[in-house]
Amino acid sequence: MNETLQYPGRLALQQRLLPAYRAPFFEALASACTGGLSLFAGQPLPDEQIAPAQSLQVAQLVQAHNRRLFSPSSPFYQCWQPGILDWLERWQPQALIVEANPRYRSTPAAVRWMHARARPVLGWGLGAPPLSGVLAGWRRRSRQGFLRSLDGVIAYSQRGAQEYRALGFPPQRVFIAPNAVAARPLKPPPERPVAFDKSPTVLFVGRLQERKRIDLLLQACAALPNELQPRLWIVGDGPERAKLQSLAASLYPQAQFPGARYGEALEQLFIEADLFALPGTGGLAIQQAMSFGLPVIAAQGDGTQDDLVRPENGWRIPQADLGALAGALRAALSSPTRLRQMGAASYCIVAQEVNLERMVEAFLQALAGVHHN
Repeated sequence: MNETLQYPGRLALQQRLLPAYRAPFFEALASACTGGLSLFAGQPLPDEQIAPAQSLQVAQLVQAHNRRLFSPSSPFYQCWQPGILDWLERWQPQALIVEANPRYRSTPAAVRWMHARARPVLGWGLGAPPLSGVLAGWRRRSRQGFLRSLDGVIAYSQRGAQEYRALGFPPQRVFIAPNAVAARPLKPPPERPVAFDKSPTVLFVGRLQERKRIDLLLQACAALPNELQPRLWIVGDGPERAKLQSLAASLYPQAQFPGARYGEALEQLFIEADLFALPGTGGLAIQQAMSFGLPVIAAQGDGTQDDLVRPENGWRIPQADLGALAGALRAALSSPTRLRQMGAASYCIVAQEVNLERMVEAFLQALAGVHHN
């Protein structure tokens, strides 16, 4: 990160919740704010299966008490965060960053509070994908109205930025901070032999839930010729674990379920793997896998995958397409030499373009941009 790039003041940041994987980013951003950073965030619902961060060392964490209507996965979901104005009164930030989500009903009051004091507000979000259903028109107008109240918006990806522009948001006030969970790698990528050691190893890391489509990964591995069938490590825990283990026992017994792994235990699995596969939605583990020099197969999702997975380092496939997943696995595992070259390209992408340091820089540049408007 550019050591001279800092935010000269107090920064406030609102989130519905604080996943543990986001803590390193917020700590790094706080270190770049001369007046500090205060984060206002609540707790996830138990059925969301999200591990929250309970404390921060550099940033200040203020617990919000989220009140909800319907499930977060519902198009009718609404969330209130009482106390958000009291938090702003106490912290007195020079700028505020909020989730760019009109379903968070307390946020507009926070935006008005800031603007009444001539202080800018940035939104941060995945983008604005097309809406469908009986309330699509109302939801679209709500989204546009909320976005118009912001001074700028930070998108996770190029695709997300284009979606904000397509809604009419001024292009000069749309910023891109490539979504990252891992810092720029300090070590060179692991040295892997050109030929596979016996069977190649395919790795999945993430929560074991339906939308990850691990069932498709099991089916795709089983459909490969015997000589290409890999060891499959499905790392993580979640509501689908027992069901997936039962499916694997009958369909692909080579699959192993070591459970959730963290720190050095997880790093060792990345080092020993040959290929990373993410057949469903999500994508943050991709960047971590790439930092260990792994090529990637990823289903197309929120746009994060578009910026990370390119022809030179992997395969982007349509969601829920078993044939495409099996074809990508066959292509990947048929040529160890090419796979190693693609792994080297993965490492270069995260070392040079997509990492926590670059993400922090993009936030600081966005803050500078709205202050100068």
